[in-house]
Amino acid sequence: MSGAGAEAVRPGVEGRRAGAEALRPGVAGPRAEAETPRSGAVGSRPHAGAFPPGADVPQPGPEAPRLDADTAGRDELYDRLRAYEGRATATAGRGKDPVNEPMIRHWCEAMGDTSPAYRGPDAVAPPTMLQAWTMGGLSGHTDGTGRSAAYDEMFALLDGAGYTSVVATDCEQEYPRPLRPGDRITFDTVIESVSPRKTTKLGTGYFVTTRTDVHADGELAGTHRFRILKYRPAQRNKDAEPARRPRPVINRDNAGFWAGVAEHRLLIQRCTDCATLRLPWLPGCNACGGAEWDTVEACGAGTVFSHVVMHHPSFPAFAPDGEGGPYAVALVELAEGVRIVSNVIGVPYDKVRVGMPVQLEFLVTDPDLELPVFRASEGG
Repeated sequence: MSGAGAEAVRPGVEGRRAGAEALRPGVAGPRAEAETPRSGAVGSRPHAGAFPPGADVPQPGPEAPRLDADTAGRDELYDRLRAYEGRATATAGRGKDPVNEPMIRHWCEAMGDTSPAYRGPDAVAPPTMLQAWTMGGLSGHTDGTGRSAAYDEMFALLDGAGYTSVVATDCEQEYPRPLRPGDRITFDTVIESVSPRKTTKLGTGYFVTTRTDVHADGELAGTHRFRILKYRPAQRNKDAEPARRPRPVINRDNAGFWAGVAEHRLLIQRCTDCATLRLPWLPGCNACGGAEWDTVEACGAGTVFSHVVMHHPSFPAFAPDGEGGPYAVALVELAEGVRIVSNVIGVPYDKVRVGMPVQLEFLVTDPDLELPVFRASEGG
């Protein structure tokens, strides 16, 4: 289950999570492995929905580039791409603003994170804000931030070889020390690795991993690895079985939620110590730390708090026309005050708006999967 109100990561504790929230409730798409996990890495989560089921096992396919007899078993493009490993794409970049309380407050409000660690005179920044301090915003980094041409050169090489599509697959972060208001941020980014050619359900291509080291007043505060797949799209098989949505990841922490869905009930956790409601389900209360809880059934009414329209990549399973066209994904605020990420149905994707009233429904997506979604009406 994914959405606003995701768990706080306690300061000083290493951890990492995907840089993008899941697009459907409870659905975390499998990750195509680009390389062997590094020692000391904490863990990673894929961009939800980045790969259809089965994409994490590279398979040889007809779309894979053919090699002539002189280069059988050897990928000359890969040899050229590997030359970019270790090359810097940004050196001595500077964050536009120091770590500051207003940005921390806005982040916590948007995420529904009420942890007291992020307020008051001893406040620290949420660790998962790490990348936010390095971003250039709509105007970009006008000072150049020491950007080199290496990344653009490598992409031009891939584009020229026909690998013109790109999708983010996952990110991972490590937090050596918390960031505090007043810290001034610098960062360096390097092309850490390029995978051998892989074939996934999306197509054949190369996984490219960049690593950004974030420093606060000269001290290493965090590391951010970002992995994308640069690929040549696979040819669609018109006779193939209809695409299925990725399966939700069910574990001991959220099994009760999915049991409720199976009974057409949307259950919200409630801390029995402080009565704080929480969604998605967590093993403990992020308001008081209490470990005991019960549940409250949502009445089903809600409003669109924010939304995005997904245009690419196309996934037939998520579009009513079966062609994977644009579809709306919303952060819905329930009448009970918690929020959930889900699809909005009943209106065209371009008619979804902030504040639109919606009502809970349970959608049978295939014989083995039923999901909570929210229906809107154009007159709403």
